[in-house]
Amino acid sequence: MKISPADYLSADAPDRAVAVADHVRPNGAPEPARAANDGSSAAGMRIALFSGNYNCVRDGANRALNRLVDHLLARGAAVRVYSPTVAAPAFMPAGDLVPVPSVPIPGRSEFRIALGLPKSVREDVERFAPNLVHVSAPDLLGIGAQKLARRLDVPVVASLHTRFETYFDYYGLGAFRGWGERHLRRFYRASDHVLAPNGASAQSLVAMGVPEHDISTWGRGVDPAAFSPALRDLGWRRALGYRDDEIVPLFFGRLVLEKGIAAFADAIRLLRERGHELRPLIVGTGPAETRFRQLLPEAVFTGHLDGAALGRAVASADILINPSTTEAFGNVNLEAMASGIAIVSADVGSAQALIISGQSGLLTAASPDALADAAEQLIDQPNFRRAIAREAYVAAGNHRWPEILDRVVIAYAGLISE
Repeated sequence: MKISPADYLSADAPDRAVAVADHVRPNGAPEPARAANDGSSAAGMRIALFSGNYNCVRDGANRALNRLVDHLLARGAAVRVYSPTVAAPAFMPAGDLVPVPSVPIPGRSEFRIALGLPKSVREDVERFAPNLVHVSAPDLLGIGAQKLARRLDVPVVASLHTRFETYFDYYGLGAFRGWGERHLRRFYRASDHVLAPNGASAQSLVAMGVPEHDISTWGRGVDPAAFSPALRDLGWRRALGYRDDEIVPLFFGRLVLEKGIAAFADAIRLLRERGHELRPLIVGTGPAETRFRQLLPEAVFTGHLDGAALGRAVASADILINPSTTEAFGNVNLEAMASGIAIVSADVGSAQALIISGQSGLLTAASPDALADAAEQLIDQPNFRRAIAREAYVAAGNHRWPEILDRVVIAYAGLISE
């Protein structure tokens, strides 16, 4: 049984459904996003985009870049993408993808790293004759692209997608964090313009020495058809063994150490010790899946889900617990908000840009104790949980892809016209 958007706050009453006419929007829901052909033209733009892993893995950064390329092509731009590739990519790439020689990253073989910008690729870029270069990762490929752009006398835009400096702590490399921060500072300061996902990331760039006037915001959107409370499906929950009145905590995304899987597992353990019989729903795959299964043997692991199956799984949970401190934007939070479920998130800049704590979610320290305390508040107060979920759903309506991607077109245009 599925729950309509107008009725999702009463989803604990499993046998009651309300039909909603196609032309009726739920109370407080935003107006529909404008049509894609209403936006800024990118005609005349020739964009060379350099990506660390354009479609090798399915993560928020790669999905955003592919969506940007689709948008640019629809707006009339010419785009050519340069990236490492794999024999079995996670999804079909948007636009023309030129493979760059690469090697797997030790310990994370699903990712590959280019060892620079070889002559054959440089010549391909020169034949393409871009009037703007976009670099999305501070790797050797991105650095090589910056240098090539200088030689071709075209502007360079960099986009910030994750807090790379935080990764060192998760892999026992904390002693190298200072080096990583200096490298990031050099990389972003060597670009003519930087696209930050939110105000917190913009301020981190300013702290690195990037002039404020050289930074603009490229946020992220959410597809209201793909993530919606209307996709909540109690029949699907029942098939997984969940009772209709059972609170289902959710973790979704790539299963990697830096997403805070240990903190999530410890928070669930604490809640169970307090008498809450929880069986988490884990949506996603990744190299830390075996470890995660060991930490939470009672959890339901769905594996990789996409499309309608992913939207159904997220909407069919009750509380997202997101302990990650590495996000630059926080796609997981936004998609859960659009799905109409309550959120407990680590109190970091990316979450603060999306969530008003106590109103559209709960922000807390990333420690297991703090995460458990916040989740328990939502478990014990169902009316508060539903109110939080509804405010989150309404807030997610402010994040629509066409308008957000047009801001990138505008940033490009400002540089090309100079």
